[in-house]
Amino acid sequence: MSKTVRKNKALSITRIFDAPRELVWKACTDPELAKRWWGPRDFTAPLITLDLRVGGKYLYDMRSPDGKDFWSTGLLREIVPLEKLVYTDNFADEEGNIVPASYYGMAGEWPDELLVTITFEDQNGKTRFTLVHEGMPPGDMTEQAKAGWNESFDKLEKVLEEENRRRAKNSIIAVPGTQEVTLTRVFDAPRERLVEAFTNQTLIPFWWGPANLTTIVDKLDARSGGVWRFVQRDAEGNEYAFHGVYHEVSPKRIVQTFEWEGMPGHVTLDIATFEELGGTTKLFEKSIAESVEDAEGMLASGMLEGWRETVDRLAELVERKWETKSPSASQPKGSRKGRAGGAKTMRPEKKMERMTV
Repeated sequence: MSKTVRKNKALSITRIFDAPRELVWKACTDPELAKRWWGPRDFTAPLITLDLRVGGKYLYDMRSPDGKDFWSTGLLREIVPLEKLVYTDNFADEEGNIVPASYYGMAGEWPDELLVTITFEDQNGKTRFTLVHEGMPPGDMTEQAKAGWNESFDKLEKVLEEENRRRAKNSIIAVPGTQEVTLTRVFDAPRERLVEAFTNQTLIPFWWGPANLTTIVDKLDARSGGVWRFVQRDAEGNEYAFHGVYHEVSPKRIVQTFEWEGMPGHVTLDIATFEELGGTTKLFEKSIAESVEDAEGMLASGMLEGWRETVDRLAELVERKWETKSPSASQPKGSRKGRAGGAKTMRPEKKMERMTV
């Protein structure tokens, strides 16, 4: 019979991070962000995969300074978005097969499966973060695990500081109980460059949406009365489609509808205004939902962080020098993923129970 989580005294660590709960949650559930802090000091995380759903599997690779890989895997037991994560914890090989602790030379009697519970509590804009790790043998192994977790969380703290500085470039206003969300950002680029990024089908995939999704432009007729349809694909090949109609396309303003095909009938009106400021351009975007309930659903789905990431990627594109007549010759090296023209991204790959866009 398998030995499950042993009733040893659990390892518990609490940290207060000077970052909003939504950002701390993202840092723990977005593989690209998690790679930046996972593992003790001087360790790296070359590969992290995470199927963020109850019953979903994860696989993490933690690499030591001397190049040795330590793999771990497990299943997600409970997900309460922005509040709680519970998952099993197992040693693994690079294929994700569960192996005993002795595979990595770990001493002591280990259960086949450990359990990790992480809670996220809002504290006036900061986040009280508590990790409970159950099942480790007492003594040196627990103390080493405690030191390793704390070094990881020191790295997480620095990542959160960097993300907070990045977020400060964008002004987003989402007033509870209203149907509108607005974003303002100033770009170090001329207005025509931003307008082209919004309307050129070659440029759209470089910035439209989170970087972990690939965007394919199915239709793009950027004129009043024209239609657009973009399809996003994740690493597993799942596709998420969005479409809308252009009501106005001009050098100063683009007005369009936005609808996720995974939940038809929930349409927003998105307005992007471009204001010249002596060589720079202020972008003002407004997204208007059909109801307060729809707006709250979009916010709960991760719209704000998706919007921030999208606008940051847009800045990376337009603030570098490229020729508008031949964008393919000077597009950013390695870029190939994106999101929708000026609307919000709802990160549909994260299919959580409360996602009601």
